[in-house]
Amino acid sequence: MLDLKVINSVLSELEEDRGIPRESVIEAIGTSLATAYKKEYGRRGQVIRAKFDMATGTTEFFQVKFVVDDTRVWFPTETEEGKEEGENHERAVDPNAPVSEEDERVRYDSEKHMLLEDARRIKKDVQVDDEMIFPLETHEDFGRIAAQTAKQVIIQKIREAEKVSILGEFEGREGEIVSGSVQRVERGNIFLDLGRTQAIMPYDEQIPGERFRQGERVRAYLYSVEEGPRGVMIRVSRSHPRFLMKLFEIEAPELAGGLIEIKAIAREPGSRSKIAVHAVDDHVDPVGALVGQRGVRVSTVMSELGGEKIDIIEWSEEQAHFIEDALSPAKVLDVVIDEEEHRATVEVVEDQQSLAIGRGGQNVRLAAKLTGWRIDIHSMQGESASEETDGEDGGVLPETDSVSETAPEETEESASVEIEETEPAVEESEEATETEAPTEEKEAADTK
Repeated sequence: MLDLKVINSVLSELEEDRGIPRESVIEAIGTSLATAYKKEYGRRGQVIRAKFDMATGTTEFFQVKFVVDDTRVWFPTETEEGKEEGENHERAVDPNAPVSEEDERVRYDSEKHMLLEDARRIKKDVQVDDEMIFPLETHEDFGRIAAQTAKQVIIQKIREAEKVSILGEFEGREGEIVSGSVQRVERGNIFLDLGRTQAIMPYDEQIPGERFRQGERVRAYLYSVEEGPRGVMIRVSRSHPRFLMKLFEIEAPELAGGLIEIKAIAREPGSRSKIAVHAVDDHVDPVGALVGQRGVRVSTVMSELGGEKIDIIEWSEEQAHFIEDALSPAKVLDVVIDEEEHRATVEVVEDQQSLAIGRGGQNVRLAAKLTGWRIDIHSMQGESASEETDGEDGGVLPETDSVSETAPEETEESASVEIEETEPAVEESEEATETEAPTEEKEAADTK
């Protein structure tokens, strides 16, 4: 007889610490005892089940037979029964092997099958595929091998129950921000302790330049929950565009409440991002809602991302206006749209060209990702930049410098591309933008 105090203590611990239901553990105990019974006292082919009573600590064992007829099984001939080798040996050894691909019947086994006519002598209303249950002699003394087998069955069943419990908890949290402590760093991958399980943050999903110490608390975006051979695999990211969106949902109630929505995000993690927002309610300022009073909301998000600069612009159905805003903080003179080639030609004055392009082409690159348009930037020299000189008067068209940036193929369809398909990158408030421009760019703007 099993010690009920020990069992109850284990059940309570598993239920509280791992979230495994008591019923699952009791079922695992019954399955393990049935396995041990069959290994010690059973015969080949038998189906044995055990019922463990938590009130008394006793166990009852049963043999199960399935009711069949000639549509479910085939009957071997005397010759086939006597053969141990040869053509039909494999079929005789494996009773569950079908006769052929067309015939799904299995070999009749008296230890696990009972013919319909025989079953009806015991129970009149029994049908094919029903179960007939027969009690077995109770044994509580199992050999060392049988006990070890039972132990392995219990461990396996508990692992399966724990896997189901973790899947049920974290599958519903996919797409949310989770918080965990750094457990270890291995080959560039960061493992986070989430309490009941751990999550992995692959190297490609980390913000470049970020370093974490063991035990440090980290917030990340949960983007994948998968069931693998070694358990549940949970993947998180800090470079995902939606991580940025979820951070703003925490800071801006207007976004979480649906009064404003994020139409597109372009992000280069750890460096700069651009966000296009749109107000569902006309009474709400979408840019101001994300920036917050004195920039407190956008500053909080920037701090979480290690100082990543964020440009926030208002999304517009008018593509020329949308592209103009996407190139902020540069001031644009004109935008010419070519629908056939999905290209936008942007004209700026000479001292605004460096702002429009950005350091290393970052500003125009993010604008192209955000809008989904190929963008060419032309700088106009002199005061006649916006004027057209008549060739007959000896005038010369102003010289131009041209810079082109092409949007990724996946963002060419529309300005409001899905966030998942956009490569990580984003935009910041007008207040923060002015302080984030490179020094030479601010001097050019001031000169103007």
